[in-house]
Amino acid sequence: MIDQLIRTPLTELTGVKHPVVQTGMGWVSGPRLVVGTANAGGLGILASATMTFEELERAILEVKSRTDQPFGVNLRADAADAPDRCDLLIKHGVKVASFALAPKQELIKKLKDHGIVVMPSIGAAKHAVKVAGWGADAVMIQCGEGGGHTGSVPTTLLLPTVLDAVDIPVVAAGGFFDGRG
Repeated sequence: MIDQLIRTPLTELTGVKHPVVQTGMGWVSGPRLVVGTANAGGLGILASATMTFEELERAILEVKSRTDQPFGVNLRADAADAPDRCDLLIKHGVKVASFALAPKQELIKKLKDHGIVVMPSIGAAKHAVKVAGWGADAVMIQCGEGGGHTGSVPTTLLLPTVLDAVDIPVVAAGGFFDGRG
């Protein structure tokens, strides 16, 4: 067993050993990558936007059969079946629900009521404040260097504004290329 070298609010919240998140990247973040990340001590997140509902359930079951470590599923909050996908996470005891775009307040509450950590992606400090006020456990800032789905503000500008705006864990996506980052 590897000792935990770095304890952070994120590792405490999610139960992972290392404060490293492998996010849900469409067609890339399938069971194999998620299992590898989870078994290495990071937070692996399945990308569900490119999966049918049935494919997502099979992927969740495959991950659970290959690791006993925490993992998450990334959901599109604007998908018509987002509530059903959230029910699937509840049914299978998935640890983390991450979101591309902010989920509705009712969805956050439902997931949290079932012990699921909720982590929306945001692209502005005001969005972080909004979802934190709705009960989100953490936010992932997704900058121009991290796919740009929430905007093109650089990580170096967005990260400090979000850190100053909220008191929940903040995960930064993109813009890191060496140990200094």
